[in-house]
Amino acid sequence: MLENSTMPGALQGITVLDLTRVLAGPFSTMMLADMGANVIKIEEPKKGDDTRHFGPFRNGESIYYITNNRNKKGISLNLKDPKAKEMFKEMVKKADVVTENYRPGTMEKLGLGYDVLKELNPRIIYGCISGFGHYGRYKDRPGYDIIAQAMSGLMSTTGWPDSPPTRTGTATGDVLGGLYMTIGILAALQGRHITGLGQKVDVALVDSAIAAMGNVNMLYLADGSIPKRIGNRYESTYPYDSFECKDGSCVIGAANDKFWQILCSLMEKPAIAELPEYLRIRDRIQNHVAVKREIEEWSRTKTASEVVDACLGAGIPAAPVYDVAQVVADPHISQDREMFVDQEHPIAGKVTVTGSPFKLSGTPATVRTPSPALGQDNLAVYQELLGLDEQQLAELKAAGVI
Repeated sequence: MLENSTMPGALQGITVLDLTRVLAGPFSTMMLADMGANVIKIEEPKKGDDTRHFGPFRNGESIYYITNNRNKKGISLNLKDPKAKEMFKEMVKKADVVTENYRPGTMEKLGLGYDVLKELNPRIIYGCISGFGHYGRYKDRPGYDIIAQAMSGLMSTTGWPDSPPTRTGTATGDVLGGLYMTIGILAALQGRHITGLGQKVDVALVDSAIAAMGNVNMLYLADGSIPKRIGNRYESTYPYDSFECKDGSCVIGAANDKFWQILCSLMEKPAIAELPEYLRIRDRIQNHVAVKREIEEWSRTKTASEVVDACLGAGIPAAPVYDVAQVVADPHISQDREMFVDQEHPIAGKVTVTGSPFKLSGTPATVRTPSPALGQDNLAVYQELLGLDEQQLAELKAAGVI
């Protein structure tokens, strides 16, 4: 992934009118922009996206906003103004995708819902993210990441047996919602090749988190047992857990009988591999406390690196438990896979953003431009899409339209 790459993106030629704000929606449209889409972020004049006011800050600029809005053009438009609504409708006629993450019904109240926009442009794809979706008895409830984590069951299964339900360390519900909207939009673009028509992509944060819980849901759906908080171990196999070392922790995924036997030899305890209480996966799951004790008698005498190197040398999946500083410092992650990319922001200066996980060999996802200032591209975008000149834009700004 090369910054300022001249290679075309996979979504080159696709124009997205992006009304989203905060995280789930901007995360989705950032992925589309990384893949080459012409994403035009539309913000409320003067105020902009709420995250422009979220910390941390550098030279007065929000790093939160910078992180999730790279590669986008930025315009301002007051959608409550009648003239602005007409301008937006004209842009919809020339766009491929509209995205929003307002509470359901908001765009309809503005007279800009999907039913209206598809009449203007039957090929438009309308992607929307909300807490509970655009239909169903809970559709009018507000939704945030923590709501999705709570109602999906994710919090109920995160943590330790003696701890309360726990939110994951990142905004998993928002990120999953953004991922699923991106996938849905890509599917709708392909579907348009078949039908010639766009469609609505309706993504709920709660649905998204529930979908990610599939391997946990199955435990209840199969036999009625309610999954509990079990720390870092896995319900379906063991040892597949974190283990204490002299200087921290590591994880070991000896997920089958062969790996278990190799691990026992590595620990110089080959005899325990054949004990009836440890022989099969189901036995080790049942006796996981004793298995963990056996492993930690070995791992606590070594550093995490020593344990991981020994396991990897024997073919057993293992890894250190990193903090974020260690993630950023890892040369495979930062350099080889380019998961942290430096950018020069015109106000904030040099910033580092998280890179794209999409590694496309022919049409690479790239980090090209920093997040836009509020209304930065008004002149270029409104000239191109609506044919407006500087004088007309000045008048619209004075009138509070843009």
